[in-house]
Parts: sequence; C-alpha cells; structure tokens
Amino acid sequence: MVKFSKELEAQLIPEWKDAFVNYWQLKKNIKKIKLSRIPKQTQDIDTNFGLSILDPIRSLVKKIRHKFPNPHDKADTIQVRSNKAIEGGEKDEDEEAQQHHHGKEEEEEDQVSESDELVQLFSEEDEVRMFFERLDEELDKVNQFYRTKETEFLERGENLNKQLQNLLDLKQILTDRQRKNFQSRSNSGHLLRSWSSSARNSDLSESPTEFEETPGQTPETDSVIAALERNGVNFIGSEVRSKTKNGKPKMSMRIEIPTTTPTRSISAVTSMLWEDLVNNPKKEGAGDFINRKKIQCAEKMIRGAFVELYRGLGLLKTYSSLNMVAFIKILKKFDKVSNQQASGNYLKSVKRSHFISSDKVVRLMDEVESIFTRHFANNDRKKAMKFLRPQHHRDSHMVTFFVGLFTGCFVSLFSVYAILAHLSGLFSPGTEAGYMETVYPVFSAFALLSLHLFMYGCNLFMWKSTRINYNFIFEFTPSTALKYRDAFLICTSFMTAVVGAMVVHLLLRSSGFSPTQVDAIPGFLLLFFIGLLICPFNIFYRPTRYCFLRIIRNIVCSPFYKVLLVDFFMADQLTSQIPLLRHMESTACYFLARSFRTHRYETCKSGRLYRELAYVISFAPYYWRAMQCARRWFDECDPKHLANMGKYVSAMVAAGARITYANQKTELWLVVVLVTSVLATVYQLYWDFVQDWNLLNPKSKNPWLRDDLILKNKSIYYVSIALNLVLRVAWVETVTRFNVGMLESRMLDFFLASLEVIRRGHWNFYRLESEHLNNVGKFRAVNAVPLPFRETDSDG
Repeated sequence: MVKFSKELEAQLIPEWKDAFVNYWQLKKNIKKIKLSRIPKQTQDIDTNFGLSILDPIRSLVKKIRHKFPNPHDKADTIQVRSNKAIEGGEKDEDEEAQQHHHGKEEEEEDQVSESDELVQLFSEEDEVRMFFERLDEELDKVNQFYRTKETEFLERGENLNKQLQNLLDLKQILTDRQRKNFQSRSNSGHLLRSWSSSARNSDLSESPTEFEETPGQTPETDSVIAALERNGVNFIGSEVRSKTKNGKPKMSMRIEIPTTTPTRSISAVTSMLWEDLVNNPKKEGAGDFINRKKIQCAEKMIRGAFVELYRGLGLLKTYSSLNMVAFIKILKKFDKVSNQQASGNYLKSVKRSHFISSDKVVRLMDEVESIFTRHFANNDRKKAMKFLRPQHHRDSHMVTFFVGLFTGCFVSLFSVYAILAHLSGLFSPGTEAGYMETVYPVFSAFALLSLHLFMYGCNLFMWKSTRINYNFIFEFTPSTALKYRDAFLICTSFMTAVVGAMVVHLLLRSSGFSPTQVDAIPGFLLLFFIGLLICPFNIFYRPTRYCFLRIIRNIVCSPFYKVLLVDFFMADQLTSQIPLLRHMESTACYFLARSFRTHRYETCKSGRLYRELAYVISFAPYYWRAMQCARRWFDECDPKHLANMGKYVSAMVAAGARITYANQKTELWLVVVLVTSVLATVYQLYWDFVQDWNLLNPKSKNPWLRDDLILKNKSIYYVSIALNLVLRVAWVETVTRFNVGMLESRMLDFFLASLEVIRRGHWNFYRLESEHLNNVGKFRAVNAVPLPFRETDSDG
C-alpha cells in the first residue's frame, strides 16, 4: 500500500505546492510526540521489573517527590478555534492552567461549558500543543489561499461573461445587417450567395464588410451598440465620425487581437490602415465596417479563456479535496500516537472551514460547462467535454518494446558497419577522401539530430521525475505532447534507419556498383525524412511534427510576432546546431551541383556563394535569437532583453571571426578570434549561470546557488556549473587545430559538435527548472489568456 505522503506528493499541483498543508512537517511533530512518550514507558518497565541496580535510589526519590508535590506541575490545555474564528479566518488561542494532583500520575479533564464554541484537548507534553498550533496555522494558510484563488476565478468568470455577451451582441448586429442587405439586393434582382446565420459564423469572410444604416432600421440595433460601448467595445472615431442621411452615426469596431503570429502582425497593420481609410471623416459615403476575421479570432480567444478557467477551477477543486484528506490522515496519526480521540472534534471544525464549505467553485464549473456547451459546441456536451476535460493517453508498453527493439537493431547494425568498413579498407588514404565528402556530411547531420532528440528525451524524463510541469511552461496540449518514451522511440528508429542506410551503402560500394548510383542513397534518405516531416497524414506523431514546423516558421519570422517561451527555447537549440546546418549546406550543394555524378568535391568549397552562405548559416540562429530579444524588449520595455540581445550579437561576431580565421590563418585574425571568443564566452557564461539558471547568488542559503533547489543533492549543481564552463570553451580547439589527417579531423569536429549538443541538453534542464520555480513563486498554474474586448473609453 502506497503511503499517503507519497500519494500526496504525486497528486499535488506543483505550482501550488507551498500552499498545500505541510503534511511532512506535521508528521515530524507527531514523531516528536511519539518520542516524548518513550522515556516514560521505559521508566514504568524498569519500576515493574527492577532490572537496574539504581532502582532502590529511584524508589526513594519517588517517595520524597510524592510527599512534596511540585506546584508547577500542570497539564496543558490546548484550545481549538471556534466556529466563528474559522469562518472569519481568525485564530483564537487561549491557554488555561488547571492543577490536578490526586495520587500517583492521575489527571482529570474539565469540559468546557460552551461545547459549540470551543473544544479543549488535554496533553502532558508541549509537543501536542505545538502540533495543534501548527495545524491551526496550516488550516489558516489553506483557507486564505483558497479564498484568494476563488475570488480570482470568480472575477475571471464575470469578465468572461461580459466578453461573451459582447461577442453575441456583435454577431447579432452582423446577422441583422447582413439579412437586410440580402433582402435589399434580392429585391433589386441581384443573385447573391446564401450565407449561414448560425451563432458561430464559422464561414465569415476575412475582408472588412461595409454597412449602411437603412431608414427602416429598428432601435434594437442602437441599443445593442450602446450596450457594447458600455461594456468596453471600442468604436473608432466616435466624436468625429460622419453621419448618415437620417442623422445616425457611422461606426467601425476595433477588437484587440494580440499579434502572436506573423499573420496576425501583418493583418493588424493592414487592418489599421484600412480602418483609417474607411473612417476618414473627409471621405464621402464612408460606411461602417466590422472585420469579421477579428470576430473569429475573438471567439477563439474567448473559447480558450473558458477552457483555462475550467482547468483552473478543476485544480482548485483538487486542491480542496487533497487538503481535506491530508487533515484526516494526519489527525488519525495523532490519535494513534497520543491515544486521544481528537480527530472527530477537530475535523468538525475543518469541515466548517471555507475551503470545504464553499460551493462557489462547483457552481461556477457547472455554469462554464453549460455556457461552453451552448455557445461553443452546438449543444453537444460530449464535444464540449473534449475541450474542457481532454483525455490523457496512457503510456503504451508497445512504445517501450519498440524502443528496446530499435536500440538493439541500432547497436547490431553499427557493429556490422564498423566490421565491414574495416574489412573493406574504407578509411584507407585512397578512399577516405571520397567517402568523407559524400557520406560524412549527411550521416553526421542525422547523428547530431538523433543525439539532440536523445538529450530531449532525457530532459523530458528528468522534468517528469522532478515534477516540473513542462507542458504548462511550453503551453503544449497534454493529450498530444511528446513524452520521454516517444522521444526515445523517434531517436532509436531514426538512427536505426540511418545506420541501416550506411550498411546498405557500404555493401553496394563493396559489391562493385557504380559510385554515381550508390552515392545518391544519402540524398534519397534525406528526402525521405523531409517528406515524413511534412506528411499531412495522421501518422508518426503528426501534432508534434506540425508543432515543430510552426515553431521554426515563427523563429524565421521573429520580428513580426509576439515571442513565446517555446519559440526562444527552440531558437536556443538552433544556436547549438550550427555544425548540423553547415552539413546540410554541404549536402544540398553536393546534390544540387550534381557532384555525386562527377565526384568533383571542390566544386562547392571553391565557390564564392558557398563561402558566403557559410557566414549566413553561422549567423542565422544568433540573428533570429537577437531579433526575438528585440521584439521582447519592444513588447515588455525591459532593458534586460537588450542585454540578452548583446550576448547573441557578440556570439555572431565571434563565429564570423572563427570562419574567417579558418580561411585566412594570419596572426591578426588569430588575435581577433581570441578577443572576440573570450568576450563572447564570458558573456554567455554569466548569462547561463545568473540569468538563465538563477545561480551564483552570494546571499543564498545554499552557498552560491539559489534558495530553492529541486534536486536534493547540492553537489550536482556545482558539478553542472563546472561542466558547463568546460564545454563552453570547446572553441579553443578550432584555434589550436591539431595536425591530424582528414578522417581524424572530421571525427574531431563531430566530437566537438556532439559535446555542444550534450551541453545544450544539460542547459535545458536547469533553464526549465528556473522557469518552473518562477511559476511556483507566483502560484501560477493557469495561463492568462488575453481577452479581445478591452475596457476602453467609448470615445476611442
């Protein structure tokens, strides 16, 4: 049977861990009570059996002690809070001293006259009083936190109801006016396409639509518009807008849609320009318009906000039930140790406390279910529950089986490849040049990518083991997010296919097939994996593949959208995969220039375009990351992002200097490389330790670390700091350049690139640990979804 302490630790909400009842501290208090009773039991045993030579002396002291009783011997009375104190969140602690001494170790209990107000517990030890004081503190903490979160979610629910009402009113305006326009044009003899008047308006056009006030319009539309203005919907140019023939004002609506994607950023700019043109008071005949695409985005935002609200209410409900079970368990332990039946009386007080007696959360959950089913699921409750309560897929044992199978296949195939390469003399001086130019770039790129996937799988395993909520931090959907077993399956199957292709390539070369045909195998393998990545069919983790493609798209378009954590996290991964990008450049040039047919390997390296692309590829990841920092500074006005951008600019300069030195080995460029690389390395190390990991705090209770640590062994953090320092200075090898052959040089480059990938995987754990502790410190377990209708003045 699993102990409740382990069950509680496994089920509690990680971001709210400090707000839960401290069950472990209360267990320590009970253990003190248990230890305080052991000497008394030992004393009774010695008296009964008389096994000690000091028994006569002890008996004499006891007799003298009973004849002269100590007036200070008292039994402590522990007063438990009254019902009023619990409900009001106040704590009333009084201690009354009563003396009772009627013979050898006898005690009497006084009952309190007002049993509905107070419950008194008698104890012989101070530890019992301390235990109940601690229990009262924990109950106060739980009640206070529950009240705070309950109030927060109730306010969110109220705001969402207003937002939803604004959206429904806005749709009603569109429905009424579209119907009038349809009727007027039908009367004129024009053939128009029919349109749906459903509540969701899922087929709305993206272009702005113009409206004209009709003479026979009823006043209901004006009342709806007035209600929208009172609720914070911003009508542009309300003071200067022109009027129609019947004196009614023309209007256009602006809905605040956050520019989280490049498409929305461009749309926001064009929409602003269009609104200025349409609402120009000097323009004759300007009509009203409402951007229907914005209404669709607003509906999606409100739907997401309802989902997050429901999730938060579910977490608060779980918080209440787990704390109640913790109080029951700890009081039962107290009864067992102290031989006092205190749990029943105290539990009555706990059940009357706010976090148990309040039903506002349950009622709000029912209301959210009803609203979501009616407005976002077409009265289909089953469909609504798929959004509100997504089902988590259980880990399949088949995944574990295939991970082991592919791992064994990879090891076997790699062993076969090594033996065949040695027997065929593949790496002899006569054949190693051609093989290194044709096969090495492709297969080393696959190997680096597989290593990165393996490190990511290790990260997922460690994050899950240490209760770091990475799905919440990255804003992944838990039902489709990649698990560590899935990452290992992708990695092992990937490398099995790659090593299998290497064995086939080697066998065909040894069998006398034409090198022109054989050397095309790496290219076909690359095209196969690219096709698998963009495959539209729901196979081989399609949600993960498409999520990866969206993130890469957002990274490339960095300046045009709001930067999310998953975006700059992935951009940091790309900065560690510059060798992989360089290998992809070599492979693309090799196959596009048809060098695999002519075997003229110097075609790419001697070209000017190839050398210039080497700079671009080396700069690109740092440039994208710097642009993300610039955008974050623009959005948040935090100068720290500018300092972070400087780190990536310095890395760009150092990378450019090293590439130039590789082509022009002069003393001047050697000095430039040393200066720029040292400055960039110091900059990066400071940012790793102080900003990304939040370590090296001299005032921390953990010397030169931080106050809160997830890993219990502090020495791991010191080893990690030293390891990151060593791996950060691996660029020294590019300057010294040992005098080795082509094979050894390529192997050394691959080894250094692998070390950088390992360093990045090592960095990932501590970066997300720091982000998780930041969420824990702010008790942030639910995403704050921006709402489309902001409360602004009606005069725009």
